[in-house]
Amino acid sequence: MSKLVIVESPAKAKNIKGYLGKGYDVVASMGHVRDLPAARLSVDVSNDFAPKYAIIKGKENFVEDLKKKADKADYVYLATDPDREGEAISWHLAYLLGLKLDEKNRVTFNEITKSGVQKGMASPRAIDIDLVNAQQARRILDRLIGYKLSPFVSQKIRRGLSAGRVQSVALRLVVDRENEIREFNPEEYWSIDAKFTNPPERKTFNAVLVSEPDGNKLKLGEKNIENKEMSDKILADLEGAEYVVSSVKKGTRTKKPTPPFITSTLQQEASRRLSFPARKTMKLAQEIYEGVDVSGLGTVGLITYMRTDSLRISEEARAAGTKFIKENYGEKYLPSKPRYYKTKGNAQDGHEAIRPSMPEVTPERVKGSLTTDQYKIYKLVWERFIASLMESCLQETIKIEIDAKGYVFSATGYSVKFDGFTALYEEKTDDLSKSASEAPLPPVAKGDVLRLKSLLGNQHFTQPPARFTEASLIKALEENGVGRPSTYVTITSTILSKEYVERKGKQFVPTELGEAVTNLLKDKLPNIVNVKYTSKMEDDLDKIDSGDKNYIDMIRLYFNDFEEPLEKAKKEMQGVKIKLTEEETDVVCEKCGRNMIVKVGRFGKFLACPGYPECKNTKPLVLKTNAKCPECGGDVIEKKTKRGTSFYGCSNYPKCNFMTWDMPTDEVCEKCGKSLFRKKGGVLYCPDTEGCGFTKSTRKKKED
Repeated sequence: MSKLVIVESPAKAKNIKGYLGKGYDVVASMGHVRDLPAARLSVDVSNDFAPKYAIIKGKENFVEDLKKKADKADYVYLATDPDREGEAISWHLAYLLGLKLDEKNRVTFNEITKSGVQKGMASPRAIDIDLVNAQQARRILDRLIGYKLSPFVSQKIRRGLSAGRVQSVALRLVVDRENEIREFNPEEYWSIDAKFTNPPERKTFNAVLVSEPDGNKLKLGEKNIENKEMSDKILADLEGAEYVVSSVKKGTRTKKPTPPFITSTLQQEASRRLSFPARKTMKLAQEIYEGVDVSGLGTVGLITYMRTDSLRISEEARAAGTKFIKENYGEKYLPSKPRYYKTKGNAQDGHEAIRPSMPEVTPERVKGSLTTDQYKIYKLVWERFIASLMESCLQETIKIEIDAKGYVFSATGYSVKFDGFTALYEEKTDDLSKSASEAPLPPVAKGDVLRLKSLLGNQHFTQPPARFTEASLIKALEENGVGRPSTYVTITSTILSKEYVERKGKQFVPTELGEAVTNLLKDKLPNIVNVKYTSKMEDDLDKIDSGDKNYIDMIRLYFNDFEEPLEKAKKEMQGVKIKLTEEETDVVCEKCGRNMIVKVGRFGKFLACPGYPECKNTKPLVLKTNAKCPECGGDVIEKKTKRGTSFYGCSNYPKCNFMTWDMPTDEVCEKCGKSLFRKKGGVLYCPDTEGCGFTKSTRKKKED
């Protein structure tokens, strides 16, 4: 018998074919084959929001070939990804191929290994129509809102803009945070910091004033000592004081490991630890999920499916991980009873947390078979999973209180009694204050008289909330129940590509355009940018998965909520245009002598004369760098491909054909004086065509 298996990606098709062997033809659909055409609304609002799907442009011949293969096959298996999107792709394929929806032809693979594929093939089921409807509800609602809202925003601000059910909430979070920072008024406060030794010990340790003689408690980081005068008075009171240890409290605390990764936590940790954008993280995770050729193992998928918000792991994986820990770390590194992590109530529990598909395969075992970045992601996933099964870290804590004329200083520290999971892995944090660990303290006893090494009043100022990074924005979206694991990358990418937000280092800073869009929506369509409203919508849409809600009723409810205020806003703002500040340049219009301004058109930014309509002069926007062309000495300018990717070339083109993808810098070559360029790996080099050969590394070694 001939059997046709349809998956989503060519890499996965190749690997699964190797596991299934003869009698199976495995082909890739390359994602969706049918969708709502973008050129029109493609939803019949008056007919229960019936979607008008069409084969995606360019896939017509592929679909015809697929139909021929399906007709020849004795059986067709739909093996697209194990999530809502994958279920919908299988449903579309079933429609196009004329397959029965109640037929058990749907198979899923949580991991692309021989056992994972065999397990999936052994348990075919019918297409889950509730999952399909949950995907359709989101797709249709997103189309209705985006298709009707984006033109309104574009007409009122500038052409080519977009707004949507989730992206607009994410943008509002960034804008609101920026407003908090602007409105923040730093307040001065002081701390009294001391350094002591306990003779004959020579090692110094730090302590901070926590209580005054009248019993007034001073909380760290708060405005207790308000100014220098108050600080100086305390320092004067303490002159000639004897510093005596008044109490020593010892205890223990337990630090538990973090759970294995879900999509959002993988993206956050890869950002913090590796500085990977979420899109890059997901691309690398997809590659090692679908399968890589590993020396000695053949082609295998190294991790389970990477789009999940479940913390569940299989008992087989738990057993394999436990066995590895016992053999490599010893029995004492295993908890007395297995640790189970609780998945959030609104999470989809269709498949497991992200874990290594074969826990016994260490990162070092596969390092030579992976790219550097693939290895980093696998190492992260593997270590996090193994650590999650290990015993907690046990720390011995110590708190010392020191009395001086009724003033009380405090010093805290800890030592590791048993390292537990920290022998392998510890999660990074966005909170830099937590990274400064408590220092070990020297032996002290109650009644010891300490030697004062220094006593200082230190000025501080209260700090505003931190701007969002991609990692912290994803965390905020997750905590607020906005969006789902599969959408976070798209959300952050969209607000960046639309220039609503710009990166400054790792921070997300809203642009004037982004603030204008948010303010317009907050004023006219508050529900669209309301975090709680969007979270409730997500929860309701999730209920379609289990069949508890009718998807058409759900679309109608939220579309009606949206349509009425939109129509009202259109009437109220008829003829109104929100004007943004125009960026003036030093480029002079050769027709009328005015300084030209930056405009944004259909194809990106360009220069235009501010004298329009009297003067209609326009020209391309040339982004000049400080570097000089190594071939002719002309200016090096930034250019864009049709896809918006930056490259650099000589301003004297076509007379000079110099071009590079590497970023020009302000630095010059120490040998020949020509401009240096930076490769992706952080290496500066001289592109002198005569073969200067100068290079210089700018990378600093980082701890993993």
